[in-house]
Amino acid sequence: MIFLFLTSGLFLGWTLGANDAANVFGSAVGSRMVSFTRAAVTASVFVILGAVLQGSGAAGTLGRLGSVNAMGGAFTVALAAGLTVYAMTRAGLPVSTTQAIVGAIIGWNFFTGNAVDTGALTQIVTTWVTGPVLGALFAFGLYHLVKISRRRIKVHLLKYENWLRMGLMVVGAFGAYSLGANNIANVMGVFVPSIPLESADFGIFTLTGAQQLFFLGAIAISAGVLTYSRKVMETVGSNLLELSSEAAFVVVLSQALVLFIFSSSALSGFMVRIGLPPIPLVPVSSTQVVVGSVLGIGLYKGIRNVNLKLLGSIASGWITTPVAAGILSFLLLFFVRNLFGIDVGHAVSPLSAGGAGANTSTIIRYSIPVLLLIIAVYLVYLVLSEKKKTERLNKKYYE
Repeated sequence: MIFLFLTSGLFLGWTLGANDAANVFGSAVGSRMVSFTRAAVTASVFVILGAVLQGSGAAGTLGRLGSVNAMGGAFTVALAAGLTVYAMTRAGLPVSTTQAIVGAIIGWNFFTGNAVDTGALTQIVTTWVTGPVLGALFAFGLYHLVKISRRRIKVHLLKYENWLRMGLMVVGAFGAYSLGANNIANVMGVFVPSIPLESADFGIFTLTGAQQLFFLGAIAISAGVLTYSRKVMETVGSNLLELSSEAAFVVVLSQALVLFIFSSSALSGFMVRIGLPPIPLVPVSSTQVVVGSVLGIGLYKGIRNVNLKLLGSIASGWITTPVAAGILSFLLLFFVRNLFGIDVGHAVSPLSAGGAGANTSTIIRYSIPVLLLIIAVYLVYLVLSEKKKTERLNKKYYE
């Protein structure tokens, strides 16, 4: 039953992986500098690492916005966010998974009579502006450094392209790690309060209850990357690479830095220790940060190169996505509770952990090694099939 409730979050994770992987490796794949298989495998591995090792920071802030205290409510909130992302994407409107889940949680707060934490909401909404702005600033500065370095370092074009290829792999891995660390909160954050799990000790490492949920969500993101991101990568990558390979490298690195900053508990704690305000640990829209980074490069080249329609798309997304998700969440919660009689939450503390939590912990504990084995086998299959494909192409070419 619990895995049934988790399906909406897993679906949301799958859509996030299918779409947002393009922000990480789209430039490299679109330019044919990195094969899709290599990009997908790298993104899948590092998104899992980022989610498990560093996903708790952004999820904590999302939990303060609204602690969804029933599995039925968590399922409905995640479903509302997923349907909003799907519908708005089909309509060609700007969409953000982050803004969709925030709107859906606020809809749950209104439905159950829970107060919205204005402090957490302010932190989240502020990053909708500061995320793209930081992306633009990072891209502007990094692009300037790349241009200076290119002029001062005399290197053959082929060698330089090889450096860029390796650089795209490195920053792509970093970007995937940051995506998992920051955006896993969108996928599994709402389930953490309502599904209390015991820590699972695997001998060489231990996963907390939240990390077990993050792992499952990261598997869903990886599945989206491996199964449905190729077309999106190639499409987005081709558009980004109109800015050149150097610009693509800068865009991916800028996005990764912004996502990492807003999910790093260590960095936020360091800011406090040196007497500065803490960095808000909140999920941010990777798509909007990428657009901000592209605009930063456009500003470097001249204001006439900036597409003002992109700014309008970002601004409209700040309003339409959370409002649509909030309304849909409220309506779905009404039908789920009154039509199916499922508990969707209430205006009290979260439900206490009981025997069901322990049973679920046991199930997940033993399912994780199985999933890891399946993933390993599938990754090996992808690598071997890619190698065979390359060998066939080489043999055909030389014949």
